Amino acid sequence: MAQLKITLTHSANHRLPKQRKIVKALGLGRINSTVVKPDNEATRGALFHIAHLVKVEQVK
Repeated sequence: MAQLKITLTHSANHRLPKQRKIVKALGLGRINSTVVKPDNEATRGALFHIAHLVKVEQVK
């Protein structure tokens, strides 16, 4: 199964509470923090809401 490398590129401060909760739930804390998550529908759904805050790369 493929993995997604997710990097927070913009601050979640002053964003909607739902977006801040998603950033925290993914394990992203500060700008330039990175996590690797499985590429599944739940992760893709969360990324859809915060696509303007993150950079996503596919890792094999």
